Order: sequence, then structure tokens, then C-alpha cells
Amino acid sequence: PLPPPPSNARPEPVNNPSLLPSQPNETLIITSPRITKGQAKSLSRTIKAVEEKTGVRIRVLCQDYPNTPGSSIKDYWRLGSDVTGGDDNYVVLVADDFKGKGNLLNFNVGGPVDLILGPSYFSRLSSKYGNKFYVRENGEDVAIVNAVEDMAECLVGEDGMCNMMGGQRK
Repeated sequence: PLPPPPSNARPEPVNNPSLLPSQPNETLIITSPRITKGQAKSLSRTIKAVEEKTGVRIRVLCQDYPNTPGSSIKDYWRLGSDVTGGDDNYVVLVADDFKGKGNLLNFNVGGPVDLILGPSYFSRLSSKYGNKFYVRENGEDVAIVNAVEDMAECLVGEDGMCNMMGGQRK
């Protein structure tokens, strides 16, 4: 078979640990300014509260491919039970529209979290907040913040599950 044309080709993998924060355990890595400093502080508080209450680690990577730490985030954030000190209780939100060729919000989800929130939750979340129309109307920053807040509400909810996205948020 013929290889896909360049515009549809999968991006080349990146492993650039020099773009990781110098401090350990940062919940957000921002190599592209998609959220404000105030939003980053607020998201960090929300993420830490979710982790304390549920054990689920939400992490956010704001990037412009290829300006990304790439696969080096796996060790930095201890993603996966195959990493020393790691586990599968995580969600990584990657905010990158790949120069207008994709949805702004993409998720890497550990198996246990996928079971908690349901098999279609993350695709619906990405489709709701990461689509180009929502982003154009509300901004990248609002899309990222609302997606994290939606996850937080679902994870700390009384039943521990979430079948619907927050409908009240704009």
C-alpha cells in the first residue's frame, strides 16, 4: 500500500525532556501559552483537590507540536504501572490543535479511569470542548479549563461516575 500523503501522516514521535519543568510533580506543562497564569494556578488547585479525593491524577500538557516534551512526560508524571512509582490512575489532557488540523483536546487515559468515567466519556468531552467551533467562540483557554472542570465534577461526584457532560458550562 501507498503511504498516506504528508498532510494526513501521523506526526513523528518526540522525546524532548529539556522542555520538562525543573521542579518535580508539576500538574501542568505549558510549552505553548494556551491558558493564563491565573487559569494555570486555578487548574492546579482543582487538579490537586481531585487527586487528594479520588487518587486520579489529571495532568495537562499545552503544546504546539513539535515543541513538546513528547514521550518524556511518561517518566516525569509516572504514567503507567510499568514506570517506577507509577500507576494507571491518570488522565493526560494534551491541548494542541496541530496547526488547525485536529481537535484542540486529546486525552491519554489510564485503564481504571476509563472504566470509572465510561468508554465514550473522553471522546464526548473532546468533541464538546475541543471542536473548532467551540474554541473559536469561547477561546482555547476556556475549552481547556471547562474540560478539566468537567472531569473534576465527574470524578468527585457522589456516584463516582459521569454519564453526561456538564450542560450548564459555556
